[in-house]
Amino acid sequence: MLHEILLSLSGQPSPLFNTHKGEQVENEDSFPLLSPPEKALLSSVGHLSRLHAQLRKQAAEISSTNPSVICRSVSTAILGTHLNEFQKKILEVERAILAEDSGYVGGYGIVPLSTIVGEFAPWTRRMDWLWEIIRFIQPEQRKSERSNGSTGAAIIDHLRVEAQTGYLDIKEMALSLGKAAEAAWMKQVSMWLLYGNLPIYGKDDFFIREDLENPDDETQFSMHPRLLPEFVTSQTASSILFIGKSLNHIRAKRKISIAGASAAPVTLYQEHIKQLASLESPMSSSKLTAAVDCIRLSLSKSTLSKLLPLPKILEILQLLHNFLLLRRGEFAVALVVHADSRVDESRRRGATMASGVSGKFEGLTIKEGDVTAALTQTWAELFSLQKEEDPTDEELELARELVSLSVSSGKVGRPMTPAQNPNPISDISSVPFDDLLFPIPTYLTAQIRAPLDLFISHSDMVIYTRIHSYLLGIRRAQLRLGDLWKRTPLRRTHPTPWGPPKSNSPFGQARLKASRQRENARLRQMRPVWASGSACLFVLSEVGGFFQGDVVNESWQHLQHWIQGHSSAPSAPNSRPGTSSSFKAQFDSPKNDSLGSGRETMGRHDPEALTVAHRRHLSSLIHSLLLAEVPFAKTLRGLLTNVDRFAALVIRLETIQRNMDLEADEGVEDALFDYASEEREVWEELCATRNDVDVSIQNLVTSLRDIDDSRSGDGGGQIDLAQNFGQTLPGTQHDNTDPGFNHYVPPKPAGVDRLLMKLDFGSL
Repeated sequence: MLHEILLSLSGQPSPLFNTHKGEQVENEDSFPLLSPPEKALLSSVGHLSRLHAQLRKQAAEISSTNPSVICRSVSTAILGTHLNEFQKKILEVERAILAEDSGYVGGYGIVPLSTIVGEFAPWTRRMDWLWEIIRFIQPEQRKSERSNGSTGAAIIDHLRVEAQTGYLDIKEMALSLGKAAEAAWMKQVSMWLLYGNLPIYGKDDFFIREDLENPDDETQFSMHPRLLPEFVTSQTASSILFIGKSLNHIRAKRKISIAGASAAPVTLYQEHIKQLASLESPMSSSKLTAAVDCIRLSLSKSTLSKLLPLPKILEILQLLHNFLLLRRGEFAVALVVHADSRVDESRRRGATMASGVSGKFEGLTIKEGDVTAALTQTWAELFSLQKEEDPTDEELELARELVSLSVSSGKVGRPMTPAQNPNPISDISSVPFDDLLFPIPTYLTAQIRAPLDLFISHSDMVIYTRIHSYLLGIRRAQLRLGDLWKRTPLRRTHPTPWGPPKSNSPFGQARLKASRQRENARLRQMRPVWASGSACLFVLSEVGGFFQGDVVNESWQHLQHWIQGHSSAPSAPNSRPGTSSSFKAQFDSPKNDSLGSGRETMGRHDPEALTVAHRRHLSSLIHSLLLAEVPFAKTLRGLLTNVDRFAALVIRLETIQRNMDLEADEGVEDALFDYASEEREVWEELCATRNDVDVSIQNLVTSLRDIDDSRSGDGGGQIDLAQNFGQTLPGTQHDNTDPGFNHYVPPKPAGVDRLLMKLDFGSL
């Protein structure tokens, strides 16, 4: 019987224990002479033997089929270490019994069953705990669903929690399994940190994956926080992602001649391996961060400083600021003018006159060629503004090469797929502004070429595109309202009334009297219209000037001075969009100065620090431009829509009144149109639209007051984009102990109270 007990403990099937109706019970009929205490002792041994057999079976299955290398390492450690120790214990007890050790064998060669059970009693708790680990890796309820079970990060975190226990043996086992799990995780991380390669095995369980839905041909990688162990901070994870992306890019572009790019990583391999080998389990967050920072800084000084020189970074940032953020005002004006001309041509081509009355675009067809032609005409106009004696505008040449205007395909506007990121940047403001320039959604973007794609990601370009649509919508509404004052027949008597000798005749006097009465009636009717238009233009001008001058330009100057390492404070920004001449006068000297101080600055601001600073800059813009304030965005979008309708109706009214004057004064009649009834319809719609504009202005000011009240208490409202960008921004709670970064702190955003003061003063 003792021999049968030891065999059953080893995992062999035994007649002592049987399975009945799914429940494992002892076969009482086989041993009718056993006393109840002996049966109770035999029950604990049976439970241990069954656990041993199940553990071996399930651990072997996980080691051979689980897609996670970390889970496989844990199950292999259970098999090779802990279950082997249990097997050694069985052999030790068997050897002692055969040697008739007095600790096990009593008088007359009797071996008490209680002694055997007591020898294996501590292993019951251990086996139960190991079974819980196996069930955590591969839950029973998910097995039928063919689920992959736990992730590597989840089992690492679970083992770290289980190590905090009062049982010393359980703690040692948890630390042992945790060491195996962290070793497997470090092998995956080492492949990425040293060579820029994703792990061959278990890459679906690695927290960095290749972005298969990237619209560009370049290989892009994204980070999945769900697969990240808790002891790895978000800043450290973003550094790991940046290092691997850089090495992957260098390997992919090795054919391009980059001085020293291919030789530098080879000389650093040994140093980097030593940094990673110095990490011991259980890993400390601070030590891991220090090792990753050391690798990042060494790569930045040797390879990335040549791959991403500071002048190239400043050049692309200035281009994005000047064209996508409308720093060069003539670009925005030309783009709006040519886009409106293409829309008018399409309207005339489709003969949709009714859409011009209602302000809507039903039946209006805008093609990709119309959108591209508008941008092409814009570039042609900007180049025509240059004089022959002026130096070549290299930035304009680069912008024409990189900047493109396209019809939205539906994929632009999200940095990642919803499965990868539950809170994409597109959720910050769901109110669309991309259908204001054209009646269909369009987006202006810049092509980021390698190696600058390491610095500016697709998510960053999505933000630039949205800010551009936002600011351009406001600027376009200003232009459309301002254009109404250029239409002379609406503001004064045009053409000039008759003078002598025609006005001296009775017919001339009667005509002058009739025209004067008609003009006076129209002027009285138009006074509320001009008042509403003037108020709306004032509000849009102040809002646009606040966003462009106090927010965008001031934030950009602050970022530029931080990158270039200037100690002096930036000058006060202009509240209006600039021109090419003002741009050259302001930025030519800093750009040339940056060429000389590029290497010195790069020593203090490595490429990843610049990347994080740029994203903090974008985060500050989103916060200060009120893009995250959904009520304000909806109100502003409604106002811009009403402005389009308002301007279209006023222009249509001018056309109707001109035709009515020709019919009354010159006798030019058109039998197909009833201008009198059409004028009444337009006036009714214009009055309703004017009321809508007034209400939208009041709602806009009210929403600004609500925003000011919500932010006045603690200056809060700052958007946390750590989830969206896949990293924690420097200066947050996770990077206080990180000495590797020269932290960039965005300027304090301009308060909404400043804008409200201007609006209140204008209302007086």
